[in-house]
Amino acid sequence: MNTLRRSLAVLAVVVGFATPVFAAQQEPSPAGRIKTVAGTAFIVRNNAVIPAEVGQVVYEADALRTGPDGKIGVTLKDDTRLALGPGSEVRLERFAYAPGTASLGMVLKFVRGVTAYVSGRLAKLAPDSVRLETPSAIVGVRGTTLAIRVEG
Repeated sequence: MNTLRRSLAVLAVVVGFATPVFAAQQEPSPAGRIKTVAGTAFIVRNNAVIPAEVGQVVYEADALRTGPDGKIGVTLKDDTRLALGPGSEVRLERFAYAPGTASLGMVLKFVRGVTAYVSGRLAKLAPDSVRLETPSAIVGVRGTTLAIRVEG
């Protein structure tokens, strides 16, 4: 009986320490914040559609979507800026910005609509780590401002 109690106590301690580690691994990292919203605009996170609000956090793996009357402006942690026009969608496929480490990179997938993009520090620090993807092309960024229109 003593051995069984001891085994259960050890198991409880192991599970207690392991649970926070697993929870931390599943949480996405914050990538930026919404700065402006007009009309109908949403964040799509884990298949949930969330109305966009000024100040709301945007995470890696989020999608930004606007309705026919919507606009949304986002600033990412590296000062990259995105402005989506009406009827647009952009997915933040990857975002890693930790300048003191080798963890730098961004992949933006432009699904439809019109988006203005202004590169931030990531494009200056690690230009090869920034990719802008459209259905018909992939653009490498070397520190720039551009507008992308994807018919959809």
